[in-house]
Amino acid sequence: MYLTTKGPGEKKLSKKEKVKQRREKWLNKIDTIKLDREKQKALAKRKATPVVGDMQALADALPDLSELLAASKIRSLKKLKTIVKKKPEPKEFSKMKHTQKRKFIDAEMSRFAEAISNSEFKSNPLAAIGEHLQKRLKEEEEESPS
Repeated sequence: MYLTTKGPGEKKLSKKEKVKQRREKWLNKIDTIKLDREKQKALAKRKATPVVGDMQALADALPDLSELLAASKIRSLKKLKTIVKKKPEPKEFSKMKHTQKRKFIDAEMSRFAEAISNSEFKSNPLAAIGEHLQKRLKEEEEESPS
């Protein structure tokens, strides 16, 4: 059994505490043994993997950098084309979001400024507006064939 000498400030351990200490020591031993085994397995695995000396065959099989760059540019262009396809903006002003309304108003203001500065509009405003509306309707019909 264990002989322990008590010092002036030490207390005598109860049987349960002694059992706990022995169990903890035993669990620690098991953990260290497991860790050692895992380290040995990892070392054996590293030793088993061969070191490749000639990398030329691998280098020949890989594509050149210029080919990779060209392929990535093609992919990015395809992504841009797919990104461009967005939902059509609502035609009714009341259904538009705030930012859509702002863009629409800005576009209309710029068209209005162009129309006022146009010499045809100054000479015959009604004819210029009628011509503009006809062009606009044709464009809208071409955009939405439904």
